[in-house]
Amino acid sequence: MQQRRWKRKRKRRAENGLAVTNVSHGFADNGVLDEVTFGVAPGETVAIIGPSGTGKTTLLRLLSLFYQPDTGTVEMDGADVWALSERERLDVRRRVGMVFQEANLFDATVRRNVEYGRHIRRSWRDRIARWLSRLRGEHANGDITEALEVVGLADAEGQSASSLSGGQKQRVAFARALAYDPDFLLLDEPTSDLDPRNTAVIEEAIETARRQGLGVAVATHDMHQAERIADRVAVMLEGRLIEVGPAEQVFTMPEDPRARKFIEGELVY
Repeated sequence: MQQRRWKRKRKRRAENGLAVTNVSHGFADNGVLDEVTFGVAPGETVAIIGPSGTGKTTLLRLLSLFYQPDTGTVEMDGADVWALSERERLDVRRRVGMVFQEANLFDATVRRNVEYGRHIRRSWRDRIARWLSRLRGEHANGDITEALEVVGLADAEGQSASSLSGGQKQRVAFARALAYDPDFLLLDEPTSDLDPRNTAVIEEAIETARRQGLGVAVATHDMHQAERIADRVAVMLEGRLIEVGPAEQVFTMPEDPRARKFIEGELVY
């Protein structure tokens, strides 16, 4: 399998990062996050670790604007996203890519799955411009191929997505998020059900994205993975961030005793 160095098609727009400040959020009467402050800067990878059900997925969904927080703010480059107009907020959403634990591909070729992700993220102006270019016989699909090359699946672009293994499908999902050239990538347990080979491909793709200036946040149960890929690590427990710092520091000398117990495998709740 040969992977190609992916290059961004446009200059990075994000300067100060994507963040939540003093965010609390819940569902019905069930509180999930409690006054959480967290951010990811351009060109860094942050791993979020913690027990199941502690709020990692909810945090990523708040960052990706799937949910509006009950209290607190979600910020892109210092601007309160939920205070923007709907049109401005949509533009912010187009700058954030999300990869879920399940690939959620549809029954079409690998290329069509990746291309669809890019298509729906485009503004109507960009969609019309692309439609006109196709009428003129112009083709600009190199970014789809390059995104697939990052995950080692360029040779499978004409293959039906339904014929792929689970690990290959997750790699297609990653390529789909990468193809529309976001500023930030949010990944929710992207390798939890993958074999070592597919896990290694995803981790290498994360590093490729980080090198190209994307901010990457990864929720993971795999603490060894967090050590391998992360510049910083955030430890979440019962809806709160109890420790955030450089990966080496968090794993070797955590300041919060609950974080130390979790990292050492002891029960903390």
